[in-house]
Amino acid sequence: MHIEQANAVDNPQQFDEVEEAKETLNEAYANAVGYKEYREGLGMSISKKENSRVRWKIDLIVLPIFLITQALQFMDKTALNYANLLGYQKTLGLHGQQFNYLSAMVYAGYFFGQYPCGWLVGRFPAQRVLGVSCFMWGLMVIIMTQCHTSSSALAVRFIMGLFEAAVTPGLNLMTGFWYTRQEIPLRQCIWYSALGWGGIVGSYICFGITKLPVDFSPARWELLFYILGGATCLWAGVIIFVLPDAPSSAFFLSKTERIIGIKRVAGNETGVKTKTFNKKQAMVALYDPKAILVFIAVFAAAIPNGVVNSFSTIIIEDMGFSKTKTTELKSVGDAVVIVALVIGGTITLNIPNSRLLTATAANILCTVAAACMAYLPREQKWQRLACFWLVNAQSVGFTISLVTISSNMAGYTHRAMANALVFTAYCWGNFAGPFVVKPSQAPEYKGATTGLLVGYAIKAGCHIALFVYMFMVNRRRDSVYGPADKARSDEAGMQDYTEFENKDFRYVL
Repeated sequence: MHIEQANAVDNPQQFDEVEEAKETLNEAYANAVGYKEYREGLGMSISKKENSRVRWKIDLIVLPIFLITQALQFMDKTALNYANLLGYQKTLGLHGQQFNYLSAMVYAGYFFGQYPCGWLVGRFPAQRVLGVSCFMWGLMVIIMTQCHTSSSALAVRFIMGLFEAAVTPGLNLMTGFWYTRQEIPLRQCIWYSALGWGGIVGSYICFGITKLPVDFSPARWELLFYILGGATCLWAGVIIFVLPDAPSSAFFLSKTERIIGIKRVAGNETGVKTKTFNKKQAMVALYDPKAILVFIAVFAAAIPNGVVNSFSTIIIEDMGFSKTKTTELKSVGDAVVIVALVIGGTITLNIPNSRLLTATAANILCTVAAACMAYLPREQKWQRLACFWLVNAQSVGFTISLVTISSNMAGYTHRAMANALVFTAYCWGNFAGPFVVKPSQAPEYKGATTGLLVGYAIKAGCHIALFVYMFMVNRRRDSVYGPADKARSDEAGMQDYTEFENKDFRYVL
């Protein structure tokens, strides 16, 4: 029996219909990944020690794979930022906004690749989809060494984006397969801190290459692509053969521990992976207020993100610093990403319902920093550089947006569709970002700094609205239905009901 989707505004009558429908379990949901283990573990009690042991095993195997995969993806995607310092633009004879198009083209490919990649991750073992995608985008990075015209480089960057589209959305969905709602924010912050680690490693690889003679063969920018692309292709084998799809297939867990692993995530009330595509859930994602607010927030923040990722070395150099000093100064900003995410994740783990408040604080910080970048006198280059470092705190807000999807949206198809919509915003925001950097505005780049200010301010407003919406829904459900029944909510989640159909679901703020 299929369940009629409820409206975004809770409807008690529809909830009663859902309760009657729960008596008949849809066969498709019984085949969901891990459902068998969930049923076996219904009568099992999990001790704190057992839960901790399973979580640590997952942390030691799965989390590092997520982090390194994300770091390699980030380094490959932003390799042009470093190649710029190694004579790439001069070799290709790029002029005007040709480099802007080259920087942005990967996001166009990302957009066209994310929907088929999202379908593949749901239909087939996720680690195989990610592994094949990882190998192919690494191969594209290597092929970039053979592109000596802007048109060929554009084509390869587009194809690279097609394959990269499986990574961050796939890791975001998979985080919910392994961790509880309480654990998700810190773990998501840890693997997303790969942006900082990737930036630091990329900076020092570039710094080392700059020490080579100018006439070194292959060309220094080609060597950069060979190193990054080769490392990515080798790492693909680790993803395919080591990363499990879900706790139910984890080689490093015993049978009992696999049941515990599934029972842990059943408590998320959002369900686990199912191969069935639910059209009604897909439609819910289109008018879910949470998805709409996160979409706007991500798009607004992705525009300045496109600026920082593609032009940070150029902007720092134009502040008045030497080319050799630029990579070192950029790595400080990457370190800010790591520190901000670790602090943000730790706060959300230890203080209940602090996620969106933490994101709002980070949003305000990067908005103020962007304003200072835009209006401080050019002579104050160190003050402006410090503000440029601080805008990297925006990564906390983006990560919280992803956490909203993985821990506050129930129903696999609903969650996957919301994920795709949010990364659509991410694609086109990052695509638009490079075009607010106009060479004619150097060295102040007023358009770029204004873009940072406006984008971060909009994101801050959306996160505040998201907090108010979820707080009001929780309060209304408590007043209408009374306290939530956790066991009943877990069962509804494992049967793939959305949060709109499950009256016992409560948002985590």
